[in-house]
Amino acid sequence: MSAADTTPRGVDTVEATSPEDTLLRERGRSFTWDAFVVACAFDPAGRFAAWGLGDGTVRLVAVGERDDPVTIPVHEGAVLALAPDCTEGAVLTGGDDGLLMRVSPSGAQEIAGWPGRWVEHVLAWSGTSPWRAASVGKLVHVFDADGAQRKSLDHPSTVTGLATDGKGIRIAASHYGGASLWFAAAKEDRPLKLAWKGSHIGIAVSPDGRYVVTAMQENALHGWRIEDGAHMRMTGYRSKTKSLAFSAKGRWLATSGAESIVCWPFDGDGPMGRAPLELAGGDMVTVTRVACHPEHELVAAGYADGLVLLAEFVAGKVLPVAGPGRGPVSALAWSADGRWLAWGAETGFAALVDFAPR
Repeated sequence: MSAADTTPRGVDTVEATSPEDTLLRERGRSFTWDAFVVACAFDPAGRFAAWGLGDGTVRLVAVGERDDPVTIPVHEGAVLALAPDCTEGAVLTGGDDGLLMRVSPSGAQEIAGWPGRWVEHVLAWSGTSPWRAASVGKLVHVFDADGAQRKSLDHPSTVTGLATDGKGIRIAASHYGGASLWFAAAKEDRPLKLAWKGSHIGIAVSPDGRYVVTAMQENALHGWRIEDGAHMRMTGYRSKTKSLAFSAKGRWLATSGAESIVCWPFDGDGPMGRAPLELAGGDMVTVTRVACHPEHELVAAGYADGLVLLAEFVAGKVLPVAGPGRGPVSALAWSADGRWLAWGAETGFAALVDFAPR
């Protein structure tokens, strides 16, 4: 690595017998559904976890309860994206039926639709001046908490990822040729254009808004330091980085795409000329998803063999959450308070673990 300047009801299915399954067995619930888990998230208040599936349904599980999951039919076709909504008690989804939906335990409500198109990415901010955003082709449509459309932001090519900073001030979108950075509340929309040749397939913004990093088609990352426009190039991955996330204080960028959790340092002036931390590796199994804890300096990671674990930055201590054997991890998310971790796999396996002190 280097950095350079450039079941339909979802019955509990825990069969946790190995030592790596101790947390899942003692503190968790798990389910097996008959469709690929595309994404998972919690509602902003952390009342329930939600999994979006390839069959168009969203499965909801109330945290701390033993009730059966609630199955909500949402999309005709697959769920393509899922995120916490900007209002409590709901998540936001996009589907290949062209619909943007608000989903809660009481059902699904359409916010907007674009017949014949795909809603590939969704994002919402639940703080001051809440908003929702959804990408449809080259456009990112922005809505307020009441569902009224504020504006549409045009990009030079199809949007491949959405992200925001720690205060919801800006909306960042990746696309071919770089990224675009917009002020969410601006009356006049003039993006900061971050250019770099090639195909950019995902994006992350540091909590303080100083850095924007994109995943590239050619197994690398590219970054920009906003204050002076400096470029950063991070290479050495064995496969494409499909998941990247900044730590709570922005000191680290955790990434998938290698046989360890590759964590680039973003304190000071960033990773230029510095080697990354490589955590929880050595078994020749690729990390497929990462999710940084919302408060503490640690990261959750899912692997191609189904293993899920936690790792501390710097100290490097590792805590297994669930052992391998349940299929590649395709979704991973923390609740906003950091108490609950949810994940899902390509096989339809899904789980939820409670990390509250005992």
